[in-house]
Amino acid sequence: MTPAYDAIILGAGIVGAACAMELAQAGMRVAIVEPGVIGGGATGAGMGHIVVMDDSPAQLALTHHSQQLWDALAPKLPAAVEYETTGTIWVATHSREMEEVARKQALYTAHGIPVRTLDTAALLREEPNLRPGLAGGLLVPSDAVLYPPSAADYLLQHALQSGATIIPHAATHAAEGKVRLDSGGTIAALRIINALGASAASITPGLPVHPRKGHLVITDRAPGFARRQLVELGYVRSAGSGTTDCVAFNVQPRKTGQVLIGSSRQYNAISNSIDYDILQRMLQQARAYIPALDHLSVIRTWTGFRAATPDKLPLIGPHHADPTLYLATGHEGLGITTALATGRLLRAILTGTNPFIPIEPYLPARSFTPQPENAHA
Repeated sequence: MTPAYDAIILGAGIVGAACAMELAQAGMRVAIVEPGVIGGGATGAGMGHIVVMDDSPAQLALTHHSQQLWDALAPKLPAAVEYETTGTIWVATHSREMEEVARKQALYTAHGIPVRTLDTAALLREEPNLRPGLAGGLLVPSDAVLYPPSAADYLLQHALQSGATIIPHAATHAAEGKVRLDSGGTIAALRIINALGASAASITPGLPVHPRKGHLVITDRAPGFARRQLVELGYVRSAGSGTTDCVAFNVQPRKTGQVLIGSSRQYNAISNSIDYDILQRMLQQARAYIPALDHLSVIRTWTGFRAATPDKLPLIGPHHADPTLYLATGHEGLGITTALATGRLLRAILTGTNPFIPIEPYLPARSFTPQPENAHA
């Protein structure tokens, strides 16, 4: 079968859309296989936090560069994307966590990322609805928020304008340059990119990608209730096992005036139904930081599944056993942040150009060392 495309991308979440845009703009013949709503999976279920993270040097490099790409793109984004540079405050509850603030400040400053340490009084000036008595925090003013489904649609539209095609079917098999569709047909390409997120292993068996369920809550409109993305600094998973269900304080102001409340992780959950025990724990954690949340009304609650890897880094690049297969998955809670950098990295790999950061930490053939679990990821 003669390949009809240079690249077939499986999945039109925000990562798949970013990859499609980059490859189409590089002049490739691109098809996107997506049976559902654009950005309707994990993308539609996410918070939309564009955040620099530092659980590892590779994570810092990828998130920082991708944030810079989002910032450069921001003036072109339509209003529907709701892009807003709110900044993030990492909230410290006691003096030991302020030591982590100092470490984080030194690291970010060394990488040219503007930050500001907040003491107790400065923290309350920034966010008056936080409870009194918190130790302080770290403000990262360059972090942003956006509405993920609209962002994915924007990227995909730019891919289509550059000649990409959408194939409204699901892939049932993809290997050796061929993709079998649920319609019974088969399409061929020089390269296949699996960007299916938490379901990537259903098409490429054996991938170290596992679904992690999360809950989110959104309130009615309360303009000015929170000004920044607020994340607790000190929550660390018990023994760093990566197997314990857990919750963390993570609150985001939306441009609509609503407040988005997270977050939770469940490691063996397969149903997308609401777990009311987890939901209650998550809301209790949020109220422990912002008691005034009791005065807001919850209007919607939903769940989604993150695509997690053992070392908390995505899989970007060639599959070790199939020279036609490439991966762009395993981003867990950072797919929104790192979508643009993922697409740019994949473009560099496929066109043989120099990548902007070393690609080795993200290559699928790497050895995996599990990393400690932090609440915000």
